[in-house]
Order: sequence, then structure tokens, then C-alpha cells
Amino acid sequence: MTNTPTLYDLQANPGLAFPPEDWKTTRPIERIARMKTNLLRPARQIDLERARYTTASYQATEGQPMPLRRARMLLDLARQTSIAIGADKLIVGNRSLLPRMGVIAPEGAVDWVDRELDILATRPQDKFTIRPEEIQELRERIFPYWRGKTLEDTVAKRVPDDIMVAVKGKAFSLNQTDHAQGHILPDVEGWLRLGPSGLRAKVEAAKQRRPERQVFYDAALIALQAAQELMRRYAELAHQLSTQTDDAARSAELIRVADVCDWISEQPPRDFREALQAMWFLFVLLQMESNASSFSPGRFDQYMLPFLARDLERGALTLPEAQILLEYFWLKFNEIVLLRSSSSARYFAGFPIGFNLVVGGQLANGRDATNFLSYMCLRAQADVGLTQPNLSIRIHNGSPQEFLTAAAQVISQGSGMPQVFNDEVIIPGQINRGIAPEDALNYAVVGCVELSTPGKALGWSDASMFNMTRVLELTLFGGKDPQTGTQIGLPTPPLDAMADLDELEAAYDAQLAHFVPLMVKGCNIVDSIHAETLPSPFLSLVIEDCVERGVDVTAGGAHYNFSGVQGVQVANVADSLAVIRQAVFEEHWVGSQELLAILRNNFAQQETLRQRLIHRVPKFGNDDDRVDRYAQKWANRFSELVAQHPTIRGGVYQPGFYTVSAHVPMGSHVGATPDGRLAGTPLADGGLSPTAGRDAKGPTAALRSVGKLDLKLASNGTLLNMKFLPSFFDGREALKKFVTLLRGFCQLNIPHVQFNVVSAETLRQAQANPEEFRHLVVRVAGYSAYFTELDHELQEEIIRRTEFGTI
Repeated sequence: MTNTPTLYDLQANPGLAFPPEDWKTTRPIERIARMKTNLLRPARQIDLERARYTTASYQATEGQPMPLRRARMLLDLARQTSIAIGADKLIVGNRSLLPRMGVIAPEGAVDWVDRELDILATRPQDKFTIRPEEIQELRERIFPYWRGKTLEDTVAKRVPDDIMVAVKGKAFSLNQTDHAQGHILPDVEGWLRLGPSGLRAKVEAAKQRRPERQVFYDAALIALQAAQELMRRYAELAHQLSTQTDDAARSAELIRVADVCDWISEQPPRDFREALQAMWFLFVLLQMESNASSFSPGRFDQYMLPFLARDLERGALTLPEAQILLEYFWLKFNEIVLLRSSSSARYFAGFPIGFNLVVGGQLANGRDATNFLSYMCLRAQADVGLTQPNLSIRIHNGSPQEFLTAAAQVISQGSGMPQVFNDEVIIPGQINRGIAPEDALNYAVVGCVELSTPGKALGWSDASMFNMTRVLELTLFGGKDPQTGTQIGLPTPPLDAMADLDELEAAYDAQLAHFVPLMVKGCNIVDSIHAETLPSPFLSLVIEDCVERGVDVTAGGAHYNFSGVQGVQVANVADSLAVIRQAVFEEHWVGSQELLAILRNNFAQQETLRQRLIHRVPKFGNDDDRVDRYAQKWANRFSELVAQHPTIRGGVYQPGFYTVSAHVPMGSHVGATPDGRLAGTPLADGGLSPTAGRDAKGPTAALRSVGKLDLKLASNGTLLNMKFLPSFFDGREALKKFVTLLRGFCQLNIPHVQFNVVSAETLRQAQANPEEFRHLVVRVAGYSAYFTELDHELQEEIIRRTEFGTI
């Protein structure tokens, strides 16, 4: 920016915060570039302090109510966790001593951690280093206390056999079984408005009104004390470090950090810098308490704008200074990663911590909400280019052309962000699910693509993944596993006992109607155990109605109480049904008994037939009603079956369609399928994406296929991946064409789309020379990750995705 715009200029023309002349020259300042390199260079280590201090805290509070034990644990962690302020840091705070350390939360699980301690540094995915003496401490002093007491242990004891048959049979998963509550949009705006003192007053007033809820309120006050003490520790450390440096400029920066931390430990923030720091401490504390993913910032450009505008108006900051502060803040989101089990890391590969930050959308009056901070966030992503925050934009029919063009330019740079959400279908879908219109207009995104209401809802949006393709496979074989013969589903007739496709679809419907209630029953058991064993007193402070009711968020204290599950994978189901209709029942290429034998044998010596099934039968993603109708029918049916079930917290279940990276491991448990897919290979990615390579008629046709589904029903969120060649964005008209595609996406009533802009050739080079491509970011499914940190199987799946060079 050659001339610094004033607040008046920015309010009149928000795009001045990221003007077109700057689009091709985005890069971080030298200091941020150095911090970025230093952040990613070291090997990730295991942090034992969380496990050590949590164990001691639990031992000291035996016999006390669990909310008090959890609050006391947070206070002990805030007091004892080692803290540091690295060189160059202006926004401070972490839940571990060093960035990107793997934290062990023993109250969630210890058995899988114990099994994997010796392979953490060598396992295929999400590696960590750990010293032998640390392994010894865990096994001799920490894990013995937790045997039989963890969330994972309790779930294993209480989930009945009929559900475990389905889980072990890979019909669906039960998630959130080894850590406390995450996947939520805290009330960041309320946290900034009230500050710790205001929150304390709110809790104490509610405690007077509801003395019967004393345990809840006492726990909330202890959790708030933990927050204040952690902030004060950082204030003291910054002040101490300011006296130990000979660099006058750095000393002044540290004094400012100390002043900021000291103020916000008690009072609401007064300016942009204080608001950024207060917000970051909120997320550090949520992570300390729960060790869970997807605590998401929500509509950042809306609640942070007043702080920034006030600073610009009084001359406390210039726009370039504010942009630099924002980019320091952007880096902080990359300092926290999760230690997952090897199996979980395959489902959520590449550390998708889920700090979903949303810009754009609409105001409460329905007008466009885009402002100059929206553009600054696009610029921050273009400059910093890391995997977090998970930047999302909300668009609608009235979104400014300039905003969509700026977003398209950032997408073209290849970080997989921003991902795009469509107000035109999401807001009606939220209202349809019972959310008040004013809250639906204010929706934001949790984690990857899950939809929720900021500060008002526990959506439990990753409760389960339901393998629709696996259930279809079981249906073909009469409810039995085709390899073992084990009865997993209902004993319906197998394909070779059926006269037509109608009979197959009736059996598939019966199997879905059998497995969905089992999934819900299992999710409800896990949900109830969370409330019993892992209440979240600090999180409850920042979820509306919890304090007013004196009820923990895990026990139904939130204003809205949903549970969300994902269907995986619509494209494989639709393509397989289209194949069976045409190849078996209409044109008789293959008999039903013969097809079952071919599938059991993984198309052995049947490659000619396999290619015929792939290429001579219409496939989802090509705007062909002969196959799209099956995607529409069974996506809608799954949604209906899920949505008829209540949660134990007083809400309803919400269906969604997304996979994270689970289409790879979930595919490994599904045999060969009629669409030509081989046994054990990945399912179609995303959730609504066509099978890789089968969407042959271009991106518009793919969008039209997806747009035929009634996705207002999928109120938990959906995911559509698309991949463009970098060469597509060459030339003056490229961005205009891409924005036209986004406008069409809006009209087609598809909730979500995201883009990889990278060639298969580049990805092959990265496989061969990972050190040279350490910073190469790709879109996986609802999140971005470093390509070279993904395991080979997932890398291959991303490479195989259809590349579009034209629209």
C-alpha cells in the first residue's frame, strides 16, 4: 500500500485494505517470515507437563464433585505449566513450553498412548519425538493411576455389544472417546466485552439466584481464577524479560506485552492489540482444559472491527501496523497441534486443529457484512500462508464483486483457503433445524465445515462418521461381511436373491434404518459419559445460558443442543447403484451372483469388466440424472433418518456429509464396490465430491450434480472438494471466470466448496524431495495441511483428484 487509507476511506471502500495492486506481491515481513520458518523447523516433541500435573491434581481432589476437580485441574495447570516468550513474539501464550508439542491428557485415554509410545517418532503419520526417561515416567508414575478411569475406559465398559458389532464391522464410528469437549464456537464477543471481572460478576450474580447450583458456580469461579493467573504469569514474565535484554526496542515491546497481559487479566480489552491477546488466551485456556480440536473463532471480522476502527480513528494504529499485528496473531494459530492415535491420525491427518475463522456474510438486517477487516484477513492468509487459522468466507447473492475477486486471488495462491460457504442455502437450513432467524443469520463454522451458532450451541458436530458405502456393501451380501461371513447388519436378502433394483434399494433402506438408531444410541452413551466424567467449567463460562442456568455445557446448559454425524460417501453409493441398475438389471452385462463373486475377489481377472463399469455407466459429478437421482435420494434419506432422533441434551441430531481425511481409512475397510473401486482403496473424498477422475465434464457439471441434493437438510455441514491447475489462473480473465463459478455455486444452493490449486506434477516433486517442499500446503478435506506431513496413501489420493484447467 503506497498511501495509507484513513478510517473514512476504509469504511467507504473496504477493499482498500487489500487493493488489487498488492495481490501479486503478497509476502510476510522479514520478522514474520523468520518466525514462520522457526515455527516449522524443529521436530515436534511430547510435553509431559499436562499429564504430570493433571495426575497430581486428580490425586489431590479424590472424592470431590467432578466439576470442582476439573476446575482445580485447570487452576493447577495455569499455575504450574512452564511458560516462555520466544524471540519476536508480540502475541504470547501457549498450553505447552514450546510450540507444536504433543500434549497427553490422561483423563481422556492412556491405553493407546502407552501402546504407541515406542513408535511415536517412526509411525507413518503425525510423528513426535519423546525421550526414554519420559516414557519411563509415563509408564511407571502416571499411567498406573489412570487405568480403568479414563473416558476411553468408561466408553468401552458401557457401549453394549449390538453397537460394538456395528462399530467393529465398520458401519460407523463413535468419536470423541478420548478427550474432553471441543468442536464449538465460544462466545468470543462476550469474553471481550465483559473481561474476567465482568464474567466474575455475572457468575456471582447467578450464584445468588440459584444457590442449589453451587458446585457449578464454584467450579466456574475457580476456572476463571485459572484464566486470570495464567495471564498474570505472562505479564510477570514479559516484564522480567524486558529487564534482561540490551535491545531497547525489544525491551519496549516486552513492556507493552506485560501491560497488555496485566490489564486483560482483570478488565475487558480497550484496543485491537489487547483484544487479539485476550482472544488468544481464551483459546489457550480452552485447549488446556479439554485437549480437543475445533475451538473456532467464528465471525472474527464482525466482533473485532470496533476495536480496530477505534484505534484507526484515534491514530493509535495505522492500517499497515494493524495488518502486521494481525499476521503475528495469524501465526499463533499454528502453535497448537493435537497428539492423536495412529488410527485417529489417519482419519484426521496433518494436525487439523480446527481454528475456523470466518469473514464476510450478512448482518442481522440481511445486508452484506463485508468490511475492511474481512479484506485484511484475506491478506493475512496470502502473506502468511500456513494451515491455520482455517479461513472461511461466507458469500451470498449480494456479496461484493471486489470481495469475491480478492478471495479468488488468495485461493489461486494454493493454500486451499479461503473455503467458501453459501448463505443462500445454509441460513434457511439452520432455520429449518429450529434455530432462530437472527441466530441463523449469524452462523459461523466449527472446525472443518460444521455449522453452528457462535456462543450459543453445543453442536457435538463430530459425534460419528457413518459409512454409507460400507452399509451398501453389507446390503449386497445380506447384511454379512463378504470376506468373513460375519452377520453385521440385518439378515436381508442378498443381491442374487433380488429381482430388480427396487428390492435392493428397499434392503438398503432397511439396513440404514437399522444402523442409524444404533449409531445414535452409541453417540448418546458417549455424550452422557462426557457430562459425567469430563465437565467443562471454563468452556461453560463462554457458552450462553450455561451461567444463567447453572448447568455445564456438557450436560445441556447451552441455548442450542445438537449432535452432528457425517454420512460417507454419497458418490460411491450413487455410482454403485447406477452400475447395478444398468449392468445387472437392464443390460445384463453381468449376473447378480457373478457380480458378488467378482466383488469378493476384488475384480481379479476382470479388469475389462471393471473398466466397462467405470467408463460405460454414468457417474455422479457429470450433471446426469441417471446417477444423480441416487445421490439425491440416499443423501436425503440418510438426513431424514438422522434428524428424527433427539439428543440427550434436549436438541436433535443433525446430518452432514464430510469426511475430513477419513475417506482413506474408511475405504480400507470396504471391499470392492460395483462402481469399479478396488477393495481397500479410498472412498470418494470430501463428502459430496465425485469419485476422483469420474467427473469428466468439468467443474460446472460437478456443481450441478451436487446442487440436485436437498442440502438444507444437511445442517451439520457438507464438504465439496475441487482441484484446479495453477495454469487456470493465468491471464486477465481468469479471476473473473472463477468469480462467475462462485456466483453459480451460490445459485445452485450448495453449502460449501473448497479448492486445491496445485498440479499433480508439483505434488510428485514434493514426494520425491520433501525438504524442498516443506511449506507446500494442500487442501485435504475441510482443512489444509502440509503435503509432506501426510502419509503416502493420503498423498496419492490428493494427487488422483480430478484437475480442472477450464470452466
